[in-house]
Amino acid sequence: MEKERFYYDDKIVKLFAWATIIWGVTAFTIGLMVAYLYWFPHYMDGISWLSYGRLRPLHTNAAIFAFVGNGIFAGVYYSTQRLLKTRMASDLLSKLHFWGWQLIILLAAITLPLGITQSKEYAELEWPIDLLVAVVWVIFTVNLLWTILKRRVRHIYVAIWFYISTAVTIAMLYIFNNLALPVTLTKSYSIYSGVEDAVVQWWYGHNAVAFFLTTPILGLMYYFVPKAAQRPVYSYRLSIIHFWTLIFIYIWAGPHHLLYSPVPEWVQILGTIFSFTLIFPSWGGMINGLLTLRGVWDKVREDPILKMFVVAITSYGMSTFEGPMLSFKSLNAIAHFTDWIIAHVHVGTLGWNGFLVMGMLYWMIPRLYRTRLYSVKLANQHFWWGTIGLLLYVIPMYVAGWTQFLMWRQFNPDGSLKYPEFMDTVTEILPMHYLRAIGGTLYLIGSLIMVYNLWKTVQGRKVEDTAAEAAPLQPVPAARAQGEDFHNWLERRSMLFTVLAFIAVAIGGAVEIIPTIFVDKNIPKIEAVKPYTPLEIVGRDIYIREGCYTCHSQMIRPFRFEVERYGEYSKAGEYVYDHPFQWGSKRTGPDLFREGGKRPNLWHFNHMYEPESVMYGSIMPNYQWIVKNDYDISDIEAKLKTLKTLGVPYTDEDIANAKASIEEQARAIAADLEANGVKKTPAYMEAYEGQEVDLSKKEIVALIAYLQRLGTDTTRKLETAQK
Repeated sequence: MEKERFYYDDKIVKLFAWATIIWGVTAFTIGLMVAYLYWFPHYMDGISWLSYGRLRPLHTNAAIFAFVGNGIFAGVYYSTQRLLKTRMASDLLSKLHFWGWQLIILLAAITLPLGITQSKEYAELEWPIDLLVAVVWVIFTVNLLWTILKRRVRHIYVAIWFYISTAVTIAMLYIFNNLALPVTLTKSYSIYSGVEDAVVQWWYGHNAVAFFLTTPILGLMYYFVPKAAQRPVYSYRLSIIHFWTLIFIYIWAGPHHLLYSPVPEWVQILGTIFSFTLIFPSWGGMINGLLTLRGVWDKVREDPILKMFVVAITSYGMSTFEGPMLSFKSLNAIAHFTDWIIAHVHVGTLGWNGFLVMGMLYWMIPRLYRTRLYSVKLANQHFWWGTIGLLLYVIPMYVAGWTQFLMWRQFNPDGSLKYPEFMDTVTEILPMHYLRAIGGTLYLIGSLIMVYNLWKTVQGRKVEDTAAEAAPLQPVPAARAQGEDFHNWLERRSMLFTVLAFIAVAIGGAVEIIPTIFVDKNIPKIEAVKPYTPLEIVGRDIYIREGCYTCHSQMIRPFRFEVERYGEYSKAGEYVYDHPFQWGSKRTGPDLFREGGKRPNLWHFNHMYEPESVMYGSIMPNYQWIVKNDYDISDIEAKLKTLKTLGVPYTDEDIANAKASIEEQARAIAADLEANGVKKTPAYMEAYEGQEVDLSKKEIVALIAYLQRLGTDTTRKLETAQK
């Protein structure tokens, strides 16, 4: 049969590859800026857009979507064309995908430091950018599936299976989790509230890890590891088991992030069961990857690319062992809200994703430019800098996590907490955070070595599309041929394969989420719980803008040591008006759910301006602009109308009188501050420099109103001004 001549689109691969490198260094640098804030908490004081609460979501988005995301797309575009023996279906769609993705990253880099956020982890971007993400992802999915349809090979290889599952699942996850009603161009409220929002968020959050940071990287592993080792994949049958069991089980595991929470018990049990069983397909994939290197271990000792792949696959095995173990309630009770989770996440991101993507770049870029790697010695140096940096990062964080839990739960013989002040644990684990920052610095140095090495590799050269030849795919009967096994038949029915993959991932989400959202009795109402006042809504939006959720949780678990420290444990009905929920995922500071009434208004005023003035040794940065700036209530009626549409029982009268209500409550808080001597405090005198100001107009008053409201509905009668 006569072969057809065609060209692989390597220029799009080049664009994604260099975007990966540029954004990778950016993400690591921002991460270091965050890490060094534990060491030098005031080195960026006064710069609101570089505060901890705004930098942390910028770092996570840069690491996940900018660095790993571009790396995934570079590998997918390179391998898909070669595995399917065809050029990508549309050069236009490829370019729209690339430039659209970079625009999303740029918009994230602008909006997150400005405090424009939905506050949902890995889904912080506001609604216009969410729409752009959805459009760009559809463009990528259409291009991928179209390319599969015009392939010149009969069966689709295992890497393509994982790419398909990524394409169809991320679209479902991102769209459903980010459903929100807009208020303005830069502000929206999640359509879900409280417990519902938490279930949907961690269905998305865990499976963003599963289907953005795992399945496509596994696809890259199945292509690039055999290529670099020049060995076939260890087991085709194990690949089949790995793929189908992984995508079916993974989608159920999200609720293990919500153990001991007000989420319905049956949802937590399902999350635990499926999380535990997840270890089997995950380790099946790890074994398949490592055993692909059988017979070439001597080469591994010399080849930095293979060494990176070994560390990556081993990190995958470690993180996918930890995940199922952390789904057991006894271990989850230890790790949740502690820095153990920081270690766990970075084993996956820096170890599994980082090393596999960087190993892929070392292998792929010289081939794109038709040259040899500039320096194998430098690549080996990068490997050791990165590996030592990774270990120096994660080991102290594991120690910090255990230290936090053990200190939080200790009691004296008389039944009182041994460490009643949260600051006791903060200061105890600071040396571990110093080591973490040093480890991150070493990892960044390694990546800079890679940048230099690859730049020298390509200097003076350019990428040309690669010529290839292959015979066109001949049609075959849809029915199974005699002796053809089911999976071989399914591999040549690519659209049926895609539909079955989507059904496999959709089942778990439907079973867990639909009853939680649509069965009203699952989230019982509490009569004492009332909607936030307009001023408290303004304060809550400031709290979200500043990323306070990145350090403070608002969910008290039913443990003696938590109830003793924070107050009565959380009930599902207490969150019914929270759009979005604010449970958080770690405690660098104490839980705030029962904060209302614990401290006087003046304490909060001084604490936000200069935390150390009221809490010796605090590493919380200063938030002085909140004390200095006036709040904006121009859109308060629109906010209340939106929340009313979402089911919050505001009346038309509440909305019409919103600004008057704000003025009344704000003046009461300002009067309380003045009565308690706020004008004589160093914070007041420094902030306003002797000027006469209307304190009731300041953002700090709105934030105080929100903080003083937290947890008071079911514990005491709410008063306008706390004493």
